[in-house]
Amino acid sequence: MLDDLDKSILSHLQKDSKITIKELSVHLSLSGTAIYERIRKMERKGIIESYSVRINKNLVDLGFVVFCQIKLQEHKHEYLVKFEREVIKFSEVLECYNVSGDYDYLLKITVKDMNGYHQFLNDKLTYLDHIGSAHSTFIINEVKNTHAIEFR
Repeated sequence: MLDDLDKSILSHLQKDSKITIKELSVHLSLSGTAIYERIRKMERKGIIESYSVRINKNLVDLGFVVFCQIKLQEHKHEYLVKFEREVIKFSEVLECYNVSGDYDYLLKITVKDMNGYHQFLNDKLTYLDHIGSAHSTFIINEVKNTHAIEFR
């Protein structure tokens, strides 16, 4: 689906989404028009979903990261749908995955501090229907955090 040139373009864009077509053409020894057309094609196909900015969570007082595993009381379809519909509304939840294993969902939550997490649990998460249990894991040190896909 992707050739080496497409992978190289994607690698450059993941490192710096503000890189210009001109800069890319110099790095890849290809015309700006060719680079532009390849990028547009990957956007149309949905390979490139969006462009975003990574924010230093600590510098905006949201550096307390928690992974919270949620187990629902029952696995009825309506409970799953209702939980997902509600949890995506919470700004504190950066990511939510329906997972296999002992728990049903894995949430990545970011708040200011432990007090902020306690408030989130008490004021928002525990108000959702059909939650059987929640298990929280607090991040001590972030070793690796990337959304960039490395092409091999």
